[in-house]
Amino acid sequence: HRMTESLSARGPDAQGVWLDGPVGLGHAWLRTWPDSAPDPQPYSLDGCVWIVGDVRIDGRADLVSALSERGCRDLHVESDAGVLLHAYQIWGEACLAHVRGDFVFAIWDARRRRLFCARDQFGVKPFFYAQVPNGLVFSNTLACVRLHPAVPSDLNEDAIGDFLVFGAIQDPSATCFAAIHRLPAAHGLAGSGRVHATRYWTLPIDGSIRYRRMRDYVHHFGALLERAVADRARGGPVGVLMSGGLDSTAIAATVKHVLGAQRADAVQAYTTVCDEVLRDPEREFSQLAADALGLPIRYRIVDHYQVYERWETPELRRPEPESDPLLAVHVNQLQDVAAHGRVVLTGYGADPAFRVPVRYAGELVVRGKLLRLAGEVAQYVLVRHRLPRVRVGALVRRWLGRRSSPGEFPVWLNRDFAARGNFHARWHHVNAKPAPVHPTRPDAYHLLTSADWPFLFEGYDPGVTGVPVETRHPFFDLRLVDYLLAIPPMPWCFDKTILRLVMRGLLPDAVRLRPKTVAPGDPLVALLRRPGAHWVDRFEPVPALHAYVDPARIPPVCGEQDSNAIWMNLRPLGLNLWLQSELAS
Repeated sequence: HRMTESLSARGPDAQGVWLDGPVGLGHAWLRTWPDSAPDPQPYSLDGCVWIVGDVRIDGRADLVSALSERGCRDLHVESDAGVLLHAYQIWGEACLAHVRGDFVFAIWDARRRRLFCARDQFGVKPFFYAQVPNGLVFSNTLACVRLHPAVPSDLNEDAIGDFLVFGAIQDPSATCFAAIHRLPAAHGLAGSGRVHATRYWTLPIDGSIRYRRMRDYVHHFGALLERAVADRARGGPVGVLMSGGLDSTAIAATVKHVLGAQRADAVQAYTTVCDEVLRDPEREFSQLAADALGLPIRYRIVDHYQVYERWETPELRRPEPESDPLLAVHVNQLQDVAAHGRVVLTGYGADPAFRVPVRYAGELVVRGKLLRLAGEVAQYVLVRHRLPRVRVGALVRRWLGRRSSPGEFPVWLNRDFAARGNFHARWHHVNAKPAPVHPTRPDAYHLLTSADWPFLFEGYDPGVTGVPVETRHPFFDLRLVDYLLAIPPMPWCFDKTILRLVMRGLLPDAVRLRPKTVAPGDPLVALLRRPGAHWVDRFEPVPALHAYVDPARIPPVCGEQDSNAIWMNLRPLGLNLWLQSELAS
């Protein structure tokens, strides 16, 4: 009961507990829509097989149809978790081949005395577990697992080292606590005694979609984008984290179109801007999009914050080390969303899904595919009425054999710790060029399957933020990703051509045709010049920090112009503040 009560921040609307001897399941419910029917969990169809989960299904109608054909009844009144339980009753653990969406769940099958858990394909929802004597403790909230008295709090040195060297844990199955594991994205966890994690899904590499008529590509993509947004917006109200760029404004335009003539405030936009420390064009372009779409827009102004503002408060305490000195901006923006509704959409996923590198044309030339290249460029000119934009600087660097630098290995890492964890070799391995997997879109495939995404998603999870808002990412819809990897890269993915065409008439051309731009700078550089930030270079290390870091070797960051160097050299301070909060608790 105590562990379930600890989930009240992420699930404030109802709580339930089911106990059967040594087995216990608990659930805290977040009502995402005002008219949502209650979702009583833990839930069972027959008193023998029980489910507890955080489940949102894509293509629910298709799954319901398939289950109805196999004899399931009254599915229209079931929650998404209930529909998933029906799928387990029909297909067993193979049900994962039929379920798409954002989900984590655990099913206890009392007849088989077997536990079956899973995390969604891209890892949008988190799942943590720890093997303890005579049992297993699991939750979608790391702090909840830590409440169990049998779970030790010893730190995982490899994970701490990864945070310091890379800014994030590189092992998708690890946490910063040695006894607690993450279930990686697209993995199931099952067993009758000890449990074992296995991968159940891999992003396909063999898709190929070709149409005779060019407009069919656009229509198909537009329909998929609408479904991806509709499955995540359902009835509203819904927020959109909207910059002035194409990706998030396209989501805002689509959700506005999908929800149609519902009440005027069904969709609201939320934007962070810099008004003073940088010449930031995002306010201009986001306001232009909001005006065209008729959306209220709420701005959070980064200039009004100090670095590490309120980091000592419980609302900013994090279950693992955090390096963002402007975390208060992130939390305040989610609190803005929570004042309007409990679902917010992002534009994350578009950049990797549309990724076509500069070398694409050169590789076609090397492979002797000149006619194919000429045909694809001609198609691009036909649909865009201009030649493809090529970043000349990137192309020159490619011809000269130079790639962007992976950064530097931190000089302040404790040398004994670095040697013990073999972090120099690990750094070289992580920064090595990956072997291509996808035959035509290797860069997009590599970026979409990066282990960094689940960690980013966790940063928006209410179990981490303490804000009862569910963040959803339509561009990570499996149907959409499969389609973009299967169509010809040129002309459709290059420069996000197909998205720009779908947005014709929905977004103003100034936004729709705006080229991908590099941010004018990092506001952190300017904020660290303020007098009130100078303490950052003189922080007092806690004794535990010395096991990982040599504080005397940390370069000053106030006055530093290199943004990458600043972020790297702030990690020891992030770890120090987290260790302080751990000691205080």
